[in-house]
Amino acid sequence: MARKKRQPVYNIKIDAYAAEGKSVAHLDDGKVLFVENAVPGDIVDVKVTKDKKSWAEGKASKLITPSPDRVTPFCQHFGVCGGCKWQMLPYELQLKYKHQQVEDQLKRIGQVELPAIDYISGSPLQQYYRNKLEFTFCTHRYRTFEELAEAGDAKLEPEPALGFHAPGLFDKVVPIETCYLQAEPTNLLLKVLREYSEKHNLPYYDYRSHTGWLRNVVLRVATTGEILVNLVIHHEDKAARIALLDHLLTEIPNITSLNYTINPKVNDSIHDLDVICYAGQSYIKETLEEFTYKISPKSFFQTNSYQAETLYKITRDFAGLTGNETLYDLYCGTGSIGIFCSKGAKRVIGIEVIEQAIEDAKENARMNGLEHCQFYAGDVSDICTDEFFESHGRPDVIITDPPRAGMHEKLVKQLLKIRAPRVVYVSCNPATQARDLQLLDEAYRIVKLQPVDMFPHTHHIENVALLELK
Repeated sequence: MARKKRQPVYNIKIDAYAAEGKSVAHLDDGKVLFVENAVPGDIVDVKVTKDKKSWAEGKASKLITPSPDRVTPFCQHFGVCGGCKWQMLPYELQLKYKHQQVEDQLKRIGQVELPAIDYISGSPLQQYYRNKLEFTFCTHRYRTFEELAEAGDAKLEPEPALGFHAPGLFDKVVPIETCYLQAEPTNLLLKVLREYSEKHNLPYYDYRSHTGWLRNVVLRVATTGEILVNLVIHHEDKAARIALLDHLLTEIPNITSLNYTINPKVNDSIHDLDVICYAGQSYIKETLEEFTYKISPKSFFQTNSYQAETLYKITRDFAGLTGNETLYDLYCGTGSIGIFCSKGAKRVIGIEVIEQAIEDAKENARMNGLEHCQFYAGDVSDICTDEFFESHGRPDVIITDPPRAGMHEKLVKQLLKIRAPRVVYVSCNPATQARDLQLLDEAYRIVKLQPVDMFPHTHHIENVALLELK
């Protein structure tokens, strides 16, 4: 049986914001249409990608009349590179829609009693706020629909590009001239690498044939001014590698930590590969308040250092520490939250599945002279047993900061069993947080809620919830 062809929708007005970057329109038959690449007030044509009985999804294919709320994006790559998708919205409106998303998802999915939600905390910087970016070398430059249409039937030869992967495409990269996400020397580094590699005909990586030499470059810029660079190459070419790394040091002499990684694998992940320090030290340092954190090339750290301090202050305030509590920091990563809260706790126990992160957490605790902080590697849902709590002390306060998927159901059950007086739930996905809060409603009431914007010009949002035993 032939599949029913999805008909496009023409000249429809976007009524409201939904969530996850999608807005809402209503069709004549009452069906709800979720639309990407549009904002409330726009009149657009929509290419329908999914059509169900009571709802449909699609992408705006043409902007007929722009919303009066729209502003001119500040980046030349807007709409192509896939990042900063909300540049067309004033920051105040971005915050409004993010706050609305948290409220809607907690009510619709959680369906539990909620306190008034404190208004979202905006980022002090809306540009140059990231401390980490990764750029990709690729043999195939991404071409826009306009370029392809103009070329017609003419065959276009592949062109190399250094930039970000095109959205949804593993084998094409959008070349980046100027990026507003991270402070210098980010754009200078891109310029130096691009010009040097072109001049010396250094082969970029081909994601189809898995050939080529230059693969990725990761750049970290700390608020301390320290700079870490990790150049990822496909195979060793000692002469070419030394020449390129030396050139980087000549052009950007303030690099604190210059590293390289050889990755012969098909995928880009380097967690299982050695990072070799070529010049300087093998890490940089970041500070939040008086605490210092060691960041190595493979370390996880909150990407917006400026707003991380705000997020951690809210978390610490919600924890209500008096100096007598045993604090558990679940999904602790490199220990950043637990260390930030450590002065108010009698003891801090951190748990994280990634062993390298735990090694970093232990080093961070040593560096800050925190002998009352202990960190353990393992799956949180497996480690948090009655025996572990009996051995290490029952928690007075639990801070949990799970990945986007939320907490494992086994951990939720254990939290309900252990019944710590207070739980502070830090979430990067209000939808899964709402699901977990509904499960925890059996024993806990929600006392405070505070959304925090870590990523301006994107739809991503963090939310902190304080739970207390009923």
